[in-house]
Amino acid sequence: MQTFAKVIHVPDYSPREKHPTILNGFDELKSGEFMQIVNDHDPRPLQYQLMIERTDQFTWEYLEEGPDTWRVAIGKR
Repeated sequence: MQTFAKVIHVPDYSPREKHPTILNGFDELKSGEFMQIVNDHDPRPLQYQLMIERTDQFTWEYLEEGPDTWRVAIGKR
């Protein structure tokens, strides 16, 4: 079982706080650590943002893919 340094329940944040909160959480991870995000829709746009802004710094693994809940493990390389 995977251990997460932090878990972010994305719907708890206002729309303008969501991505900054997740990116700050990612930046706080140490190499080899993972965080989990829990969302009410597919967070694919966040994955694209990470691909652009944190190129080759992260791993992305879907743990649950809807229809009501998406959970993603994001690791720091």
